[in-house]
Amino acid sequence: MSDGIDALSTQQRRTLDLLDVGLWQHRARALDRMRSDSPDQSVAENPELDWQTLENAVASCVRCPLHEGRTQTVFGVGNRKASWMVIGEAPGAEEDRQGEPFVGRAGQLLNEMLRAVGLARGDVYIANILKCRPPQNRDPRPEEIDACSGYLRRQVDLIGPGLLLAVGRIAAQALLGDSSPVGRLRGRVHRYGPADIPLVVTYHPAYLLRSPLQKRKAWSDLCLARRQLEENLG
Repeated sequence: MSDGIDALSTQQRRTLDLLDVGLWQHRARALDRMRSDSPDQSVAENPELDWQTLENAVASCVRCPLHEGRTQTVFGVGNRKASWMVIGEAPGAEEDRQGEPFVGRAGQLLNEMLRAVGLARGDVYIANILKCRPPQNRDPRPEEIDACSGYLRRQVDLIGPGLLLAVGRIAAQALLGDSSPVGRLRGRVHRYGPADIPLVVTYHPAYLLRSPLQKRKAWSDLCLARRQLEENLG
């Protein structure tokens, strides 16, 4: 038996056309087909999935409409055996062009923040909640975060970091499932995922560029992260 719009009478079809419901169903079906043609989210979390296969899956992903406007995906960069994993929110314009997270002024400040605790950029692994740039650098939407979540979880699993540093509101809220502002999330150690990985929240470098008086708090967060990792390793 057919269902949905295929099972409607001629009069019902005309009514739905007037209400534009037929167009909505057409778009909904197109979105369903787009999702079915793209890598399934469970594939991204396959415990046997290696780095190259995961990167290929991200590069070809069409799970959400953001793929339509990207120059390229921004997978992640750095030491794949890192103790520190830094997670931001989404690529900006320069990241979209270069295919690397945290470049430009915010990236330079992040590098300085890492150097302040004795780390080079190449010592850590850096990734984002989203792998594609939202238009006009708007905040990521919940469905976009959900579409990318399996890729990030698999990256975390592959690296097995001793500590996660969530930079900015979007990253912190997505990783913790908590809608509290950064000011309430920072200053303490959270735990992430089945492995119970320590997670510290701090301000996004782009925010610190606009609000330099908050750098003292960010330094406190970095010191907290370093102490936590040292305690775990010790």
